[in-house]
Amino acid sequence: MIHKFTVNGERFVLDVNSGALHLVDGLVWDLLDDDYPRRTREELVARCAPEYPPDEAAEAIAEIERLVAEGALFSEDFLKGSWEPPEDETVKALCLHLAHDCNLSCRYCFGAQGSFAGPRGLMPLEVGRRAIDFLLASCGPRRHVEVDFFGGEPLLNFSVLRELVAYGRDRAARLGKEIKFTVTTNAVLLTKKTGDYLAENQISVILSLDGRRPVHDRMRVFPGGDGSYDLVVSNISRFLEAHPEVDYYLRGTFTRVNLDFAGDVLHLADLGFDKISVEPVVASPEESYALREEDLPLVFAEYERLAAELVSRARRGREIDFYHFNLDLAGGPCLPKRLSGCGAGGEYLAVTPQGDLYPCHQFVGRPDYWLGDVDRGVLRRDLRAMFRRAHIYNKEGCGECWARFYCSGGCHASAQAFNGDIHKPYRLACLYMQKRLECALYFQALKAQGFSPFGP
Repeated sequence: MIHKFTVNGERFVLDVNSGALHLVDGLVWDLLDDDYPRRTREELVARCAPEYPPDEAAEAIAEIERLVAEGALFSEDFLKGSWEPPEDETVKALCLHLAHDCNLSCRYCFGAQGSFAGPRGLMPLEVGRRAIDFLLASCGPRRHVEVDFFGGEPLLNFSVLRELVAYGRDRAARLGKEIKFTVTTNAVLLTKKTGDYLAENQISVILSLDGRRPVHDRMRVFPGGDGSYDLVVSNISRFLEAHPEVDYYLRGTFTRVNLDFAGDVLHLADLGFDKISVEPVVASPEESYALREEDLPLVFAEYERLAAELVSRARRGREIDFYHFNLDLAGGPCLPKRLSGCGAGGEYLAVTPQGDLYPCHQFVGRPDYWLGDVDRGVLRRDLRAMFRRAHIYNKEGCGECWARFYCSGGCHASAQAFNGDIHKPYRLACLYMQKRLECALYFQALKAQGFSPFGP
């Protein structure tokens, strides 16, 4: 299976099963289609006439045949029909909901402004400790495990965060293991003291910032309705200037009100930030800011504009790490990740302030997806097995999709929210993902070539 696509006038052919990506000229582009393997040389040469001389067509066909023989074109999917995930019940990562409360009232929040449609509250220290004990007891022989402090706004529970970092590192060290900690924050409480602690303790930080002031302030507001842009940008800038070594990403969301979202990515870059993630909102179609199918042409054009601008900036020595263009063409994720995705419901679980377990942070509050708790572990083994088996060969349409080894079947939570079934991907998200992947492949291919189409 191959996938042909163009981005900003450049022609590409992706061999889906091997992952080989080819930047091609017009002749090879015209020769290659899904019927290529069934055509004779004579038919192929005749097909290109009179636009291409027979000797040029024959030379191109010989090169294509060489790539086919090497497994870089029209390669087989040897896993289809035979691969099943291992029967593995170890846990690698926990998303600890330190707070089911928030100091912002973001209009597009999937967690009901921090409450997750339940009572507001903070995770007690003892629940957090039992969650870490559960993780260390459930990770099997793994040496490295992960904890993401989440909310709501986790810095509302900063004292417990500090206690859990100390407790977790001590417990892990006694067992010969290491915990990597991450915090996802809206940065409202990112004071100098808090920032110093996060940096000194090598805690990775995901910082919520949507982009330009009007865009950010339309959605990310305080309960009274005032925008948070000025405070958030000030806090983030001070934090990163004081701690340039910190591992961070800015994480933004674009909606129907800013379909020119490339401007927001570039605005963040112009503020001096170089690790940026801005992705489409997932919202009920009834919401005015929800993306719609008629928005696709504008969104696709914007991804191409962003890809071209990031290539141009990299050529000038200012490379931006845009998370969604960050592909490894040579290696990439391990096989289970390519086929099964994020690990939600399996090696990755979310923990509520009360200690309940859910497949991931987006399933929290959906009663049918309660898995167990940190004291008794996973009780719904049937549900966990369902998530383990929700890989690309068991998801509707994924087995025939060219992007399957990059998106890994998409988000389970979105599939369930829009289609009522984690095995039926959310179509609109698939279309956005496909275009974003094409632009990511374009960016990485030109990067590997030294960005030659843009200059010497």
